[in-house]
Amino acid sequence: MIEVISVRFKNRGKSYYFAPNGFQVEAGTKVIVETSKGLEIVDCCRGNHMVMDSSVVQPLRPVVRIATKDDLRIEEINKRREKEAFEICQQKIVEHGLDMRLVDVECNFEGNKTMFFFTSDGRVDFRELVKDLAGIFRNRIELRQIGVRDEAKMIGGIGICGRPYCCSQFLDEFQPVSTKMAKVQSLSLNPAKISGSCGRLMCCLRYEQEAYEELIKKVPKQGAFVETKDGYGTAVQVNLLRQTVKVKLDDDSDDVLRQYKANELATVPGGRPKDGETPPHVLNYVPEPEEQEEAEDQWVVSFAEPAAEQPAEPEKREEKSRSSSRRRSRQKKHQTKAQPVAVSETVQEVKPQPKPNKSRKPNRSKPGAKVVKVEAKLHTASPEGGPKSGRGESSPREGQSRRSSNRRRYYHGKPKSGGEKPGSQG
Repeated sequence: MIEVISVRFKNRGKSYYFAPNGFQVEAGTKVIVETSKGLEIVDCCRGNHMVMDSSVVQPLRPVVRIATKDDLRIEEINKRREKEAFEICQQKIVEHGLDMRLVDVECNFEGNKTMFFFTSDGRVDFRELVKDLAGIFRNRIELRQIGVRDEAKMIGGIGICGRPYCCSQFLDEFQPVSTKMAKVQSLSLNPAKISGSCGRLMCCLRYEQEAYEELIKKVPKQGAFVETKDGYGTAVQVNLLRQTVKVKLDDDSDDVLRQYKANELATVPGGRPKDGETPPHVLNYVPEPEEQEEAEDQWVVSFAEPAAEQPAEPEKREEKSRSSSRRRSRQKKHQTKAQPVAVSETVQEVKPQPKPNKSRKPNRSKPGAKVVKVEAKLHTASPEGGPKSGRGESSPREGQSRRSSNRRRYYHGKPKSGGEKPGSQG
């Protein structure tokens, strides 16, 4: 960082950096600075401030002193000399019949040089004019031809926007401006509306050109054959700033136009296909960031809500228990209808035998294992119509001996002695 002050020569727009050289200069103060052409009195447009080293052109020239009363008096004398030199030069131009227009005259602070600025459509031979002016002012004479834009910068004025000319306020250099810029920005191509007081295209046309160039890349041209979400059509009107396009679809009538956003359509390369050919599919619709955020929020809500289980209310718990009890009762009824034999299970703890019987499979249960004892009872109908149960009251069927017991013991799921399995009887 380096400390500098900004100064301006005769309010010509562009400002220059100078080293303050230990002076504390405030804005609006006149100072004497050293230039390549000698000493000059300038206006300080910004006081002491820090800037980056890269923004300073070395060597940085210093401030000689803050303008004194004598310096201000010399400045007033030079201004009177400039007015006199302007009138004299105009008379000499008319005498020599030169095709040139005098714009401004400057006298340096030391008074040993006078500069004349003029405009002309072509080259001018002003050698005789220089001799006459040198004999009158007795100092060094310099004539410099400038353009019409520099003329407007020196003279100044008010533009059609109601503000002072940009060139006389802040523009450092003149950049090229073309009619294509006005066409891209959808401005009127009438020269009177897009030209400044200098007769050239307005410098402000270039301010937004880069932004328009970026916007043009995102929308199709007017009259292009495009593909939309609703079908194919022709782009009729394009709004660059709003990024919208009005399209006339092939399937719609002539007086119907539909408006689409830039990301809702795409230009078909090659234009409209010939009769009988199918246009290619080029649209790859991508929703805008706002639409994507809304879709993501909905997705999170729809999938995150079921994960968080809310505690069931007491009423709902009672309904669930009632429905489960009803379901169990229905299952029991269905089992009693399908199986006429009622099986009751009793659990007994049996100690393992040291020497198992060889006629049957050995007991491989661990010590302290539980053995299920199943009792099967046969229900028969009594003469009175009511069911009777029990071993002694049941009447055996034909072909069945009294010796066959209705109660059998099972160890580890297998019968103790041979016989029919429970449930095989009627």
